[in-house]
Parts: sequence; structure tokens; C-alpha cells
Amino acid sequence: MISEKKRRNSHWQFIVKIILWILLNISFIYFGTFYNEHNFVDRFSNALNLFLSLSIIFSLGRFVLIVLYNKRHEQRIVRGNFVLGVNRLTAVLNTTVGVIAIMIAVGIDPRDFVTSLTIVAMAIAVIFREYITNMISGLLIMFSDQLSVGDRVKIGDHNGRIIDITLTSLIIQDDEDDMVMVPNNMIFVTAIVNSSAHRSALVSIRFELPLDLAIDIDLLQSCIQDILLNHPNLVDETPPEIMVLAITKDAVRCKLDIRAISSSNSLHRQLENEVLKKILKFKAQHNR
Repeated sequence: MISEKKRRNSHWQFIVKIILWILLNISFIYFGTFYNEHNFVDRFSNALNLFLSLSIIFSLGRFVLIVLYNKRHEQRIVRGNFVLGVNRLTAVLNTTVGVIAIMIAVGIDPRDFVTSLTIVAMAIAVIFREYITNMISGLLIMFSDQLSVGDRVKIGDHNGRIIDITLTSLIIQDDEDDMVMVPNNMIFVTAIVNSSAHRSALVSIRFELPLDLAIDIDLLQSCIQDILLNHPNLVDETPPEIMVLAITKDAVRCKLDIRAISSSNSLHRQLENEVLKKILKFKAQHNR
């Protein structure tokens, strides 16, 4: 639903840019004298025309690349983040053109600015080195198939599911539902375990049992194994066992690991829902 809404907004933004570009170029024809007599308005209109023209070209290029990519890979499962990478790169290009357009609007020659910038380029490179390398690393991750949104990974001490990849960091949702932002540079200097890299993906289900029911944990495990045995969406392997993580004064914290046939988030939620419903029924039956 959210992605569909973003797609519609993107289409409307493109249509608005086309309309503005057409109206602006028509005004150049009919109000040329007015622009010549008002220097600031002339600079501003030229800057806006530059931004709209290049932004439209970037949008068309983005659309063509995504269509060709989807067409090429329509017959197989793709784990990469090509579309995400193209979107981020388009945003960077639009931002760059926007900065250039602002310079033109205020009367600064971008060529003179770049020439002056080379004098302090070393200092700027040192100051923004981490950000620049993070951004480059982020683009490399997006255009590779090693990591993808939805993958369950372990990076250093952080373990969780990737929910977004930005130009500066990898955003991971850990088992406590905390958002962990891992700098993109860390991806290339740290050992990474990707549990979703293959077709079979790990699903970790965490739950708690009251202390009075914990003594029947073996019975619960047997009940869960019954519903998971020969399950069409699970990889055939040894029956899963409930692991005890901690014992508190009121409950026992447990975890159950199963492997699905894919890393699909919807499939993981479906499997987790089935197991948790079985646990609820078990609790209800033994609390009577």
C-alpha cells in the first residue's frame, strides 16, 4: 500500500514537472522581452528550466532502466536492490542539479565555483571523507545482490532484519524491535552472516511461557512439531526444538527457529502466526 502510494506520487510529480517545463518554454517565446528587461527573473527562469529539463531526463532514464531490468529478470527471482539503487542515484543527481540551478539563479557561475572549489578540495575531502565513502559504499550495496531489504543478517554484534538501505547506513530491526543504523563502510570491513542469502530462510519466533506452563514445554514442542511436520512452506530438516533463552520470576523466554523455503516477509509472518496461534491454544487448554 505504501509503495503503491509512493508510485502514484512519483507519477504526479513527473506530470507536474512536464507541465511546468512546457509552460516555462512557452513563456520564453511570448515574454522574451520581459525576461531581457528583468535580469533576476531571467536567471531564475533559466535555472528552473535547467533543473526541470535534467530532472525530466533523469526520470525518463530511471523509468527505462527499471523497465529493462524487470523485463530481463522476469523469469527468475532477483535478490538485488537495483531499483532502490537507481532511485537513490536519481535523487543524488536531482540534488546536484538543484544546487547548480540555485547558483545560476543567484548569479554564481558554476564553472567558477568548481574552479574555486578545487583549491580547497583536499580539505573538503578530509572533512567529508566518512560521508563520501559511506555514500559510495551504499551505492555499491544497492547495486549488488549480496544484501537486500528483508534479509536477516548478523553484522558484528548486531543481529536482525534489514528494513532499509540508505546512502549512509544499513538500517536493521533487531529482535527487540530496536532500529540499529550500521554505517555502510562497516559492511566491507566486518564479517557478515546473511541467513537469507539462499532460498531457505531462517524464521526466529520468540515467545514467553508462564512458569506453571513451562514444565510442559516438551508437550508444547510436540504440538508445534505436529503442525510443522511436512509443512509445504518449510524446508525438510530435523524437527525444530524450543530453546530456553532466560528464566524470569514470572515467565520463561523461549525461541523457536524454523527454515522457510524463501526469505519472503509475508511468508515469515504467516508461519510465525501459525506457530503463535498454536501456542495460544496450548496456553488456553492448560490454564483451564
